[in-house]
Amino acid sequence: MKKLVIATGNAHKTGEFCSVLGASWEVSDLSGIPNSEQPVEDGDSFIANALIKARAAAARFPDCHILADDSGLEVDALGGAPGIFSARFAGENASDAANRHLLVQKLTTEHPEARPFTARFRCALVLILPGATSQPKVFEGTVEGQILDCESGDGGFGYDPVFQPDGYAETFGTLNEEVKNTISHRARALEPLLAYLEKEG
Repeated sequence: MKKLVIATGNAHKTGEFCSVLGASWEVSDLSGIPNSEQPVEDGDSFIANALIKARAAAARFPDCHILADDSGLEVDALGGAPGIFSARFAGENASDAANRHLLVQKLTTEHPEARPFTARFRCALVLILPGATSQPKVFEGTVEGQILDCESGDGGFGYDPVFQPDGYAETFGTLNEEVKNTISHRARALEPLLAYLEKEG
């Protein structure tokens, strides 16, 4: 069984990846690894930040497949914000609830004319194969939708309770996990990644 280290300490993200990858991979992340401090994510794009995380993990685990992602929410009325600052939209170490509250507040008070608040989740995945000469492979995925005025559901994490994907009457916070894992931005980025891994054998 091939070993895959996901360069995150976020158990929710790891769970989403595991549900898509299936049982053919031995998956671990950084949550149970001592001194696994994350590198500074000072890139100017999702891809740049994913590369930073992937390279740091590859240096520590050279014999494993490394997968890193950087993802976030882009809201059209806010010019693409929060974007790469999605996790800290309301400030450093902000809670998911605080980020959601600030987002809805800004949209409803500063841009009410922009309803429906069109938005998308974007995911950039970086894969590094074992070996010092391996070049990073980049895969991307998006899911379009809109931001609702009120939260719905307590499933998922981050902005899920206020994001309603196109074609669905529910938010990511209420959608069945199996459905979400087929249409999410991570699932759509993982699809070409898995095709690449299958081709590479």
